[in-house]
Amino acid sequence: MPTVGIVPSPSNPTPTMYAVVDDRNQQYRVQPGDRIQIHLRTGVSEGDSLTFDKVCLIGGEGAGRIGTPHVAGASVTAKVVRQLKGPKVVIGKFRKRKNSRRRTGFRAQYTVVQIESING
Repeated sequence: MPTVGIVPSPSNPTPTMYAVVDDRNQQYRVQPGDRIQIHLRTGVSEGDSLTFDKVCLIGGEGAGRIGTPHVAGASVTAKVVRQLKGPKVVIGKFRKRKNSRRRTGFRAQYTVVQIESING
């Protein structure tokens, strides 16, 4: 099963500033340059810019700021890299002695975004 979150990037230096953003009730710890995989965003295409306004925490340089529930005036900007489908999950149902079998599949769709900056 795929994990939704940070996509490894070997060229990502380790910056000191980070943020925790809330995207549709899922939280991600991000730094500038990170690529994260979020659930599908419809209506966006490659190269578009996204803004995450629900920032729960900003940390790193100096004292961190914790929001109650969100940090006022903070945002994270990201660029859409691509849209993809996860691996297929096969669901099989079987009832013994009744000749009843059912098999279906599901592929979750994701949007990969690259974090550009943390504002606030």
